[in-house]
Amino acid sequence: MDKTRLLAMALSLGLFLAVVACESLFPDNIEPEKLLGEPILELTPEQQQSHAKGDTEFGRVFGVVDGLGPIFVSTSCESCHIGDGKGHPSTSLTRFNRQDGLDFDPMISVGASQLQHRAITGYTPETLPTDIKGSTRLTPPAVGGLGYLAAVSDADILAMADPHDLNGDGISGVPNYFPAPDFFEPEKFHLPDAAGRYIGRFGKKAGAIDLLQQVANAYLLDMGITSEFLRTDLYNEQLGNHTGDNIPDPEVPGSVVRNVVLYMRTLKVPPRRNARQPEVLAGEQLFIQLGCAKCHVPTLKTGLSDIAALSIQTFHPYTDLLLHDMGPALDDNYTEGSARTSEWRTAPLWGLGLAAEAQGRQVFYLHDGRARTLPEAIQYHGGEAANSRIKFTALPTPNQKELLSFLQSL
Repeated sequence: MDKTRLLAMALSLGLFLAVVACESLFPDNIEPEKLLGEPILELTPEQQQSHAKGDTEFGRVFGVVDGLGPIFVSTSCESCHIGDGKGHPSTSLTRFNRQDGLDFDPMISVGASQLQHRAITGYTPETLPTDIKGSTRLTPPAVGGLGYLAAVSDADILAMADPHDLNGDGISGVPNYFPAPDFFEPEKFHLPDAAGRYIGRFGKKAGAIDLLQQVANAYLLDMGITSEFLRTDLYNEQLGNHTGDNIPDPEVPGSVVRNVVLYMRTLKVPPRRNARQPEVLAGEQLFIQLGCAKCHVPTLKTGLSDIAALSIQTFHPYTDLLLHDMGPALDDNYTEGSARTSEWRTAPLWGLGLAAEAQGRQVFYLHDGRARTLPEAIQYHGGEAANSRIKFTALPTPNQKELLSFLQSL
């Protein structure tokens, strides 16, 4: 990420939050070992150039003359993913659904299943429909290391799944399959199911198959910016908004979206800290003993990639990219694809200890930021994670501190 832009964003955010009487979302200083947003090494000159262009576009602030909206959530990628880090509740988005049996309803007639609570002049911001089954708020994730997750083969993801709990450990883990969008270009490692659907791996419910789909969706759903991948502005017929704005579609060319995708693919993984300290090592062993690592799988490996630096790489995200039933406390009656309302994709834990740096020295854990401490986040774990939660609660205080020290080192 461009450091001049980082400083400018910090100043802008400080002014904004002073107006709304909130604490600053962005820290005054970031120690080098805590810095996010750096590119991976060994990129080709062409990849470096595309990364730099994508970095610029990631920070671009859209206005009405650029095609913003007409209804939208935010004005730039970086206004939600501040410093490429984890988002804050004030930058969260709201999604909702009206599920019909087992089929997810995208609710196109009300402008799709994401709330666009802002609008340009002459248009009406959305409010939650009255006939929804459930809704949830989603805090933006950090974006470092996503290229590694994108390069994990479907075969490896399926190898971690146990939908019928055949090993009897109380943990299933299932992939979330989706019909591919028209612009999806499958890699050799993508494996469709019998219905031609592909495994989702990005998003809180694993709702996007690859980063191109994730980024194209974000341009349209978050900023109301059309591209060659999604060419039509959002339209909410119940509000009476006429379709589109006055800017010709597509509002950004495909090259812009692809550069942002490459930027996100080529960001370094969040840096580890204090990994060799005795209490961290002890906490790591407890993490395994309590069964946390059965879902938060420590180590994955990439397959072949068109970016050589991402090919056949071992990395440590602490996720299996699968859906797990997290119990009633985390059931928001919201779903995507085939996911049950209580199922969530295993959140990668890398960068967990850096969350406060991006959240203004505050912390907001879980999908909606409801938990303010790691112990509180653990206590929300139910369903397949209930046994691990019970074991954590039963630990002596010194051992709990060891586990928390390990999590803070990620």
